[in-house]
Amino acid sequence: MRIINPHLLVIILIPIAIVSPLFAIILGTAHISLFEVITAIGRAISAGFEPHVLSNISDRIIIELRMPRALMAMVCGAGLAISGAVLQSVTRNPLADPYLFGISSGASLGAILVLTGGLTLLPLSVSAFVGALVAVVVVILIARDGQVETLVLSGVAISFLLASIANLILYFGDPQAMQAVLFWSLGSFSRATWTTLLPPAVIVLLATLIIYQFQRPLQALMAGDESAHTQGVAVLPLRIGMLTLTALMTSSLVATCGGIGFVGLMVPHIVRMLIGSGSASSLVATALLGSILMSWVDILARVILPSQELPVGVMTALLGSVFFIGLLVRRKQGYK
Repeated sequence: MRIINPHLLVIILIPIAIVSPLFAIILGTAHISLFEVITAIGRAISAGFEPHVLSNISDRIIIELRMPRALMAMVCGAGLAISGAVLQSVTRNPLADPYLFGISSGASLGAILVLTGGLTLLPLSVSAFVGALVAVVVVILIARDGQVETLVLSGVAISFLLASIANLILYFGDPQAMQAVLFWSLGSFSRATWTTLLPPAVIVLLATLIIYQFQRPLQALMAGDESAHTQGVAVLPLRIGMLTLTALMTSSLVATCGGIGFVGLMVPHIVRMLIGSGSASSLVATALLGSILMSWVDILARVILPSQELPVGVMTALLGSVFFIGLLVRRKQGYK
């Protein structure tokens, strides 16, 4: 059931997505006015973002700290939301998200091996991607028949297996390394810089463009494998390709931002509740809503407690739990 026109929703979300990072830059421990933000951005653009141009503290806070953090939150929200929407399409499971297929667990395991010193040959982002890709490959090998039910069950099993291995490594690891891993695993954008922002931003953008080109095959897949076959869709290659893309996006985000859950579950649900399923605008709306949600979650995480920052992953888990409890209550009332 459609509540709002899909194109209208996109038109409404675009200005909100533009304004949200401005609030993320303005709000914080050090209050900065909108005029200061616009002035600092103008000076930085005119000087080519050269560090020596940032002559005062407010300019440095805006350009070096808050801007990359605000943009990282938007990229992370969009990437996780799109990953969840794609996985829900290829599995026809409304509860599918990157955690379900072990993608996040695999990426986390790869990152933990680097953070604890168990794997020093690979950079953090590369190790996270390898872990996510290994998880996807194992899930696909187990579910070689391509059946959705087998795919989902094997994904759940691999997710728990990799999470157990990660916990075992942490149990026997160095206590100081465990503290770093704990902070990282709860999710945060505090380490965002222009250098760390670029790789996940490029990956999410390119993956989104590729996924957008496959919107019609994905919509056909929602009707079932047999129906998709009759429409000329190569079901298994499409499913494997989409899983690989979501693994690439999720691993790049997990390596940079840590473990942030429930975004891939909540946002696609909200979009379907507003505009239904099967709309060509749903992917754009999902990306915009995911970026907006994550921007405001990060703002709340920074300002809800004085002089203290809450982990973003804790905030999303809290919101996600409340959201799904409300969804279950609503469905139960609808059955009466």
